[in-house]
Amino acid sequence: MQVFNCSHCGKLVFFDSVRCVHCGSALAFVPDRMAMHAIAPAQASAAGLWSLLPAENSTTLYRQCYNQTQWQACNFAVPEHSSSLLCVACRQTVALPDLSLPGHVASWARLEAAKRQLFYTLARLGLQSVDDGNAPDPGPRYAFLADWPDGEPVLTGHAGGTITINVAEADDAQRLHHRVNLHEPYRTLLGHFRHESGHYYWDRLVLGSGHEDAFRSLFGDERQDYSQALERHYAQSESADWHANFVSSYASSHPWEDWAETWAHYLHMVDLLETAAAYDTSLELPGAPSAERVRVASPYGAKAPSFGTMVEHWSPLTLLLNSLNRSLGQEDAYPFALSSGALRKLQFVHELVQSRSQAQS
Repeated sequence: MQVFNCSHCGKLVFFDSVRCVHCGSALAFVPDRMAMHAIAPAQASAAGLWSLLPAENSTTLYRQCYNQTQWQACNFAVPEHSSSLLCVACRQTVALPDLSLPGHVASWARLEAAKRQLFYTLARLGLQSVDDGNAPDPGPRYAFLADWPDGEPVLTGHAGGTITINVAEADDAQRLHHRVNLHEPYRTLLGHFRHESGHYYWDRLVLGSGHEDAFRSLFGDERQDYSQALERHYAQSESADWHANFVSSYASSHPWEDWAETWAHYLHMVDLLETAAAYDTSLELPGAPSAERVRVASPYGAKAPSFGTMVEHWSPLTLLLNSLNRSLGQEDAYPFALSSGALRKLQFVHELVQSRSQAQS
């Protein structure tokens, strides 16, 4: 993610910030500008409207999202002319858990925060509209649901354009329990959103696009029985050779899951590379002369890097990331090693995303 600065004092702020700790200005992320802004109550206007700072930046007024004023659960701004009290991201949520029950507000707020980070990445890739009106493809819908006693458990997944997340995933202890039981090296809220969004975009980038044959040559035939494939995956011990062609063991269960895991990994890649580039990170590349250092290239730069360049920068960057984590006594933030087979699939995702972005530009 790019680096943001308070538009009032210039100090560093973050994507989820609601107030600048340096100057005290209220902050909001403005989706139609894809930028963080300091905001101030608008003068001589209806209550609840805010101006962007500095004032000469825009004559457009904004409201805070209803989920911020009611629940302190969103920092996205809403244009004054919008017919909705909710921001463009919060409107994507079509079902909520019972917010009167203990813990549900906090869990739901954590889900929304992860969803907004996904929204940002999808928008930067040209896959998610930031238009406050009726966009041709407004992006996925989301249902955040909780288990009920004696009821069917809520399963995290995607169906018909709606991504369902069990709010229990927002509980760190439960998520860690599942990660250990399912032998997953990586399980985060953001990871769930990125994975499930892969199923959504498979329907839009692969299905009926003319790319099915190319997909099947890399990922396999998705027409094989999905339920049976998952049953086999969980019934058998982990294959020792999955690393040769997959980004994760779960990816080997079925071509749809292979795609979704690869898609999520691609989103990890572009977000981390953008963050590193925003901090002007430079690295020594493996095999290069010791004096030769290169600056990490942003995937969204004026001249977008090739996939090969992204991978070239990715390897030393993840080594740096893991080394920093280990210095703090933490586990590796990036517990993966990408094989040539997995990289071919990542390149397929990259090329589809780029072709979609170019077609819309």
